[in-house]
Amino acid sequence: MARITASVIAAAPRLKLIVQFGAGLEGVDQAAAATRGIPVHNVPGANAQAVAELALFLMLGLARRLPLHRRSFAARTVGDPPGTELLGKTLGVVGLGATGRALARLARGVGMDVVAVRRRPAPDDVASWVGGPDDLDELLARSDYVSLHVPASPETARIIDGPRLAHMKPTAFLVNVGRGELVDRDALVEALRSRRIAGAGLDVYWSEPPDPADEILALDNVVATPHVGGVTAEALDRIAARLAALLKEYLRPAAPA
Repeated sequence: MARITASVIAAAPRLKLIVQFGAGLEGVDQAAAATRGIPVHNVPGANAQAVAELALFLMLGLARRLPLHRRSFAARTVGDPPGTELLGKTLGVVGLGATGRALARLARGVGMDVVAVRRRPAPDDVASWVGGPDDLDELLARSDYVSLHVPASPETARIIDGPRLAHMKPTAFLVNVGRGELVDRDALVEALRSRRIAGAGLDVYWSEPPDPADEILALDNVVATPHVGGVTAEALDRIAARLAALLKEYLRPAAPA
């Protein structure tokens, strides 16, 4: 994600428009842009399917204990380790925006029950139960997999911390395809090491790019990808097309009054 800071904006006196190549806008100093009268746009939803499929991939990797397969190859064994199926399990989706809804549809397609929380709770056809922010602990306690799909903000910083991890089943998995800041890193490492939860699937980190020597990447109950959730050929094509449309609209001469 591009970091468009106040100093970057100040160094570009001819800058007229900022369009983020994706959905997140936390990398843009919107206050500095507003001071200059520079519009800021993004392209939400363009990579939702890609992110949802990556979240499902992480869930499958955790279910089939992917990190342990290397040991089986080294030991020249087959049929080990045994895994579990997603069928009949409960997925808890935190945030029912474009990516959360896309994952909910995929999960229902493989036979999972889906529960969710979002800012304004209301019945939804992609989930059997939808609660509000105050119902997050209930979602954590009910779910076999929890997937995070909310933006980073002061409101969502460390939304998953030690007490929240303690609400999860010891057999449950946490998946984060949102932002690293959503999770208390030290609390997650402790929960993974102590097997307080069964594992985690990560595509986002607390600093990016992540340090390849980070201890969390070496844990045998972690499936990790290098922030590639929204990076598919199809998603990039959609994003480029929407960016082009935004630029075309911006550059179009204003109609005479």
